[in-house]
Amino acid sequence: MINLFEESKAYEEQIIQDRRYLHQHPEIGFDLPNTQKYIQQRLEEMGIAYKQCGKVPPEVRKKYARAGFADQEQCTGVVATIGQGSPCILLRADMDALPIHEEVESEFTSKVDGRMHACGHDSHVAMLLGAAQLLKNHEAELQGTVKLFFQPGEEWGYGSKLMIDDGALENPKVDAAFGIHIMPDQEAGTLSVTKGTLSQAMDTYIVDIQGNGGHSSQPHKTIDANMIMNQLYTSLNLLMTREADPSQSVTFSVGSMSGGTVTNVIPDKAVLSGNMRSYDQKTRDHLCVRIPEMIDHVVKAWRGEYSTTEFHTPTTYNDPDFVDTITPFLEQVVGTENLVDLGVLSGSEDFSYISQAVPSAFVILGTGKEGEAPVHNPRMKQNEDIFKYGAALHASVALGWLSSQQR
Repeated sequence: MINLFEESKAYEEQIIQDRRYLHQHPEIGFDLPNTQKYIQQRLEEMGIAYKQCGKVPPEVRKKYARAGFADQEQCTGVVATIGQGSPCILLRADMDALPIHEEVESEFTSKVDGRMHACGHDSHVAMLLGAAQLLKNHEAELQGTVKLFFQPGEEWGYGSKLMIDDGALENPKVDAAFGIHIMPDQEAGTLSVTKGTLSQAMDTYIVDIQGNGGHSSQPHKTIDANMIMNQLYTSLNLLMTREADPSQSVTFSVGSMSGGTVTNVIPDKAVLSGNMRSYDQKTRDHLCVRIPEMIDHVVKAWRGEYSTTEFHTPTTYNDPDFVDTITPFLEQVVGTENLVDLGVLSGSEDFSYISQAVPSAFVILGTGKEGEAPVHNPRMKQNEDIFKYGAALHASVALGWLSSQQR
């Protein structure tokens, strides 16, 4: 039997070196030209064929610009293949950073002020590059194709979708997918595997309200955009309490409300921005119909007009049968005693688009311990000794699953 974990130890220094370089050079969003170049260079060194992948349609650029994101024309994804023929399993790593100023002093602290790999995507890329080397070493033994999926824009919730729309799941057609996320406040070396729904869906609504402004002493001559905004805030929050099953975990939070500049002017315009988080698809489907209806009725009831910008990220779903199939290959790397189920994630994750398309598993690898700074924290750090496990997990799942499909 191939011992991929022992093999991964030979590449541990390279994995750490890859991670440290990426950590020092964080990029944000869909357009990560330096990160893409680095990945391509490393793939070339290993003799692995790749292609660039991802396009940003004009309507997507427009939505993100409205939401306050930088306008980016490019989606710098990379898709590489090892082996040939069917079946095909996809291994995914996201690679974008966050607009956070790093507060950890080290020899590889971020060199870009105000940007940090605070969600571990640098280590995700490094682990997948390590797995690429392991799989390339065993290419003759692959009973199918492994597709490596390096994606930008996870923090923007849409990078994987841009690559899928550009054909990333085709040629060859992907039959299953696997991904790893590190967690610095989870015990190092433990692997959390949850069957079924893993992460929340996120449905975001930015409502631009158009009223008719005027003097604060003459409200009858105005259409008060601020009043409409506040009515809408109340109505949307009440909607969750009346029409979501109390047994389902659903939240609606308004993160931003703005309108007006001074006390004696009723403003023309106001903006409300909020999002719903949910796990249950039936509940989500119902509320994604009702929220736009509520917006329409409340605004029009007070004679206002509006436009809405929406973003929708589905739940990440771990296919139970696929999880059962790959569990032995996970155990070969981390051991049965380190395989745990820590339950669902409270956030959203755009691996979800892949998991909605093909049978998938998304697992959580601990790289620290409880009480350590979590992801999205400027003081986040990781135990680099764990990265070789991630490389071996990717390779073990790919080799093992491809072999299992021949039986």
